[in-house]
Amino acid sequence: MSAALQHSQQNTIAHSIAADMEAVNAVIRQRLHSEVTLVNQIAEYIIGAGGKRIRPTLVLLIANAYAYQGTAHHELAAVVEFIHTATLLHDDVVDESSMRRGRQTANALFGNAASVLVGDFLYSRSFQMMVGLNNMRVMQILSDATNVIAEGEVLQLLNMHDPDVNEAAYLNVIRSKTAKLFEAAAQLGALIAGASDADVDAAGEYGRSLGTAFQLIDDVLDYAGDADTIGKNVGDDLREGKPTLPLIWLMEHGSQAQRQLVRNCIEQGDEQHFDAVLAAVTNSGALDYTRNAAQVAAGRASAAIAGLPDSGFKQSLLQLCEFAVDRDH
Repeated sequence: MSAALQHSQQNTIAHSIAADMEAVNAVIRQRLHSEVTLVNQIAEYIIGAGGKRIRPTLVLLIANAYAYQGTAHHELAAVVEFIHTATLLHDDVVDESSMRRGRQTANALFGNAASVLVGDFLYSRSFQMMVGLNNMRVMQILSDATNVIAEGEVLQLLNMHDPDVNEAAYLNVIRSKTAKLFEAAAQLGALIAGASDADVDAAGEYGRSLGTAFQLIDDVLDYAGDADTIGKNVGDDLREGKPTLPLIWLMEHGSQAQRQLVRNCIEQGDEQHFDAVLAAVTNSGALDYTRNAAQVAAGRASAAIAGLPDSGFKQSLLQLCEFAVDRDH
């Protein structure tokens, strides 16, 4: 898909919920406030960096697809964005990342200690907001999600520098670390709109599969992307010794020389051989395999919402599935 078409898709999706997203941004600004100046500075910095806002978008699109008329979806969308932002702050410290969304990471700018503590502030603020909604099912979905995400982070940490991680184990990390918050966001949109339990489950499957597709394409872009376009350093995964799907596939299907190259790079976190690894994952078909796995996941997401009533919001949800796999950032 061309960059122009991707941009057009994003604009169409954004336009369908523009007023809602403005309301969400107002909630975010209001709820970010703290008496502690540094909390405000870092929170504003990371939220102000923008990003695709996919998770709050899911809350809004699905609530609207079920014709929700209230305003609780604005609060929930902000909660989901706060949880996501907290995970980013903690992730960047753990990964020692220096660039995200085209800017310095908060830890690079403000230090690790401040980033971790402000991440804690955002987590705790999100739980204050959840309690304010006085809905036990909302609390259950979000508390379960944050717990699973934390487990996913630990799983990923255990997998670092381990060249023997297989595809099933890696996909389990994706489901926990990335797809779980997509799943929760989609479930919340359906739940707050009064959808049936079956429809809430279907929304969850949509979010889980969409999140999986997004992460798999992120894995591809870490090798085939452009730093200015994707907003982070290309090759970060290799530098951190992360065995992502392109490398796992190459370890299982590549030549002996390719396998040894990848094994050494994962074990040592070696980005000096990035060009050689890039050539190997490209020429072997590892990136194609990963893209195809993302397309399969996006197909599951589309199928999960087949029962949604036809509307512009449903069309936007289907467009998100296309964008997830065709994007270059």
